[in-house]
Amino acid sequence: MAPRRKSWKEKLKGPKDLPKIERIPPRLRKKYGDGTMVIPSPTEVKEFMGMVPKGMVVTVKEICEGIAKRHSTNICCPLTTGIFVWIIANAAEEDLRNGQKNVTPYWRTLKTGGYLNPKYPGGVERHKHLLESEGHEIVEKKGKLMVKGYEDVLMKF
Repeated sequence: MAPRRKSWKEKLKGPKDLPKIERIPPRLRKKYGDGTMVIPSPTEVKEFMGMVPKGMVVTVKEICEGIAKRHSTNICCPLTTGIFVWIIANAAEEDLRNGQKNVTPYWRTLKTGGYLNPKYPGGVERHKHLLESEGHEIVEKKGKLMVKGYEDVLMKF
C-alpha cells in the first residue's frame, strides 16, 4: 500500500529548523555579494503574503526583502521563498475546497515584473480571475499576463 500523500496544509508545517541564517552560497555571491542569507520558514512567508491588503500586490522580491530585513541579513533565499509561495497557494485552494472562507490571499503575490504565476492552482486564468475580481487590470506583455501598473499598488515591507 502506497503511503498517504501529505496535504498542502501539512506541507506548510515544513522543516522545523527554519528560519535559519547561513553565509550566502558561492553560486549566489556574484549576484548578491558576500554576507548572510536567511532561509525562511513557510509560516513566515505566509505571514508576509497575508499582510497584503485588497487592492495591493507584492512580488516574491518584496517578500524576500521584508524577511531579510526582519532577520538583519543581506538577502532571503528567493528559491525557497518561491517554493513556499507555491505551497501556500495550493494550501489556500485546499482550504477553499474544504469550505474555509478566510484564506491567505496568494493571488496578490506576483512573479517578478508584475507577472501572473502559471504555477498557481488553476494557472494564469484563475490568477487573472482573482486579481480582476479585486479591480486589477490584466494586460499581456511579451506573451505573458501581468497586472497593469502593478508598481503603483506594490506593497513594500
